[in-house]
Amino acid sequence: MKIVEAEQNQQFAYFSENKKMTKQIYQIKIVLKGSKPRIWRRLLIPSNLPLADLHKVIQTAMGWTNSHLHQFIDGNVYYSVQYLNEDDWFSDCVDYKKKKLRVSDLLIDEKDKIVYEYDFGDGWEHTITLEKILPMEKQYNHPICIAAKMHCPPEDCGGVYGYMHLLEIIANPNHEEYDDTLEWLGDYFDPKHFSIETTNELLSRKDYGCLEEI
Repeated sequence: MKIVEAEQNQQFAYFSENKKMTKQIYQIKIVLKGSKPRIWRRLLIPSNLPLADLHKVIQTAMGWTNSHLHQFIDGNVYYSVQYLNEDDWFSDCVDYKKKKLRVSDLLIDEKDKIVYEYDFGDGWEHTITLEKILPMEKQYNHPICIAAKMHCPPEDCGGVYGYMHLLEIIANPNHEEYDDTLEWLGDYFDPKHFSIETTNELLSRKDYGCLEEI
């Protein structure tokens, strides 16, 4: 445990120095691990975006409903939010809100990667890669999505493997679970559909269009 604490202290010392850097634009790519076909989003975000806001941006860009817990993972360090009266908080987990951490504290150089995990039951893991570091431009006053593929899986469908099974069912009208699955989905679900226009309109709203935590 002392080794983990020492590692965290070294990182935070570097973070405080790194925050002095000029604000830049980060081009990041978010990929839902294990998805086939690959579900991904490419975004432009300010380098000094708080991790709390990156969470909201990911929720909106991917299409999640902010209904479950989440965490960021960088190597062997876990970053989450400690809620009041939370008994199962792990001592090696960093409260990123309390530390006021920003994206540039974890993603520093091009090709750096972190993981964003959402819904510990279904275990949706997203790889976030810093593809490019660009100079700040005035027109980027909020995060924007510049490219993407595929619809977000529905919430609570059982993770990647549950979603793959769901896609098999809705692709086969003769499947015994076809009608029940369509009813559960709301009668219509297009796994290939994604609207950059709608997503960017949401990202321009308060809290980046992210739904309130349930």
